[in-house]
Amino acid sequence: MIRRLVESCRRHDRSLSDCREAIFAYELDDHSAAAARGSILAELTNLGIPPALATRLAEAWVRTADYLIDAPALPPVDFVIGNPPYIRLEDIPPQTAAIYRSMYSTMVGRADLYVAFFEAALGQLAPNGVCAFICADRWMLNQYGIELRRLVTSGYSVEAVVEMHNAAPFLTEVSAYPAVTILRRARQGPAVVASLDRPAEGPNGRMASALRSTREGKKTSLPTGLKATRLQGWFSGAEPWPCSSPERLSLLQDLESRFEPLESEKSGTRVGIGVATGADKIFITKNGDVAEASRILPLAMASDIADGELRWSGHYLVNPWEEEGLIKLQDYPRLRLYLEQNAEVLGKRHVARKNPVAWYRTIDRVNLPLCKQLKLYIADIKDRLNPVLDRGETYPHHNLYFIQSDVWDLEVLGGLLLSDIGQFFVESYGVRMRGGYLRFQAQYLRKIRTPQPADISRAQAKELTRAFRKRDRNAASEIALDIYGVKGLSEGA
Repeated sequence: MIRRLVESCRRHDRSLSDCREAIFAYELDDHSAAAARGSILAELTNLGIPPALATRLAEAWVRTADYLIDAPALPPVDFVIGNPPYIRLEDIPPQTAAIYRSMYSTMVGRADLYVAFFEAALGQLAPNGVCAFICADRWMLNQYGIELRRLVTSGYSVEAVVEMHNAAPFLTEVSAYPAVTILRRARQGPAVVASLDRPAEGPNGRMASALRSTREGKKTSLPTGLKATRLQGWFSGAEPWPCSSPERLSLLQDLESRFEPLESEKSGTRVGIGVATGADKIFITKNGDVAEASRILPLAMASDIADGELRWSGHYLVNPWEEEGLIKLQDYPRLRLYLEQNAEVLGKRHVARKNPVAWYRTIDRVNLPLCKQLKLYIADIKDRLNPVLDRGETYPHHNLYFIQSDVWDLEVLGGLLLSDIGQFFVESYGVRMRGGYLRFQAQYLRKIRTPQPADISRAQAKELTRAFRKRDRNAASEIALDIYGVKGLSEGA
């Protein structure tokens, strides 16, 4: 920046002393700030700037202060560039954290401090200004990034995301997932998504040039270790942004443009989650005699579908609900006795303290007809999408998601979800946990794109049903790839 600034002043016959407010650099640590000023002084001296002026500029450009506190009062700028600190909320003094939260509305939940830096930088940009950060990319996917994603998609554009998880971009090893993210205060246009799995090879600036050409739709050779693809636009709203390789993101955007979400207002298909009780040790039992038969429902657990078929383990849900609402305990003496024996534990739950009269309710209301209805079960945490058919025999526990449909043969839909295409969608939208497991949550399942049932031939439907029953992922994948018009799915595509 200093070299370019000096060159510009000389080209336009301007004094460098006019540039005291051309650069604002912030550093909290005194020693680091002093080191930065020393680097600036050395650079200016090498460029032939008189020592006195160089010293004044170094002192003016580097401020030992808190950028988050100062940012709202700073003038609009064309560029904000930085590496925001990765600091968890619990590691910030409570009083300081409270100040940051009051100033930056995107700091919700357990947001890391870098979320506030993004908001501060975006708020400082002049029209068409650019924010370029190297920072953890978890905010694009995690719940705590929801308000930052909303802010970005409401008034800014994503120009580039360069994932660098395996590139070791820092001098010391960090336990983060770094990416270079470039955001502009402008309407959304094409974006480039790239991944770098090693330090890029080639002349200085080649990677930036290649990324720029890719975004502009020009054919270009990429430096070794860099993969990149051009997206026509960016993802909208506050939902998690897909995080995958450039090739897979390109395929995802293509499929999203050609197929409808599994659940929408017009789809006739619904995704839900099983019952949360707030006291599983009391409301879930293997003793079917603890209450009247009408107050007991067979309950499906995640372990009941582990091998691809529903094998009920004998668990029951003690159900305090009727279709009209919460039951009257006096109408069910055995249930009343059982619940009153556990009243102390049940009464301590938040849901009970909020409504003491309904101290014996489960957190979620039980939808009685669901027990007898056809549905697909999907376990919350697995390494593979593994849909299992329930023929109206059980009610789902809260670690199971379920899919119902007015338009699909559920075995045909189950075959599609069993395929590599079904897995591809969840891998694109979700985040792998430790051990390689995925969260198959409703927010991801709803976004899976599916064809219209009428667009699947009888032969294809028959083969999907057969593959679903036999748990034949390869056969299901072969048919699904044909239905979706996809040649194949490799690790990078």
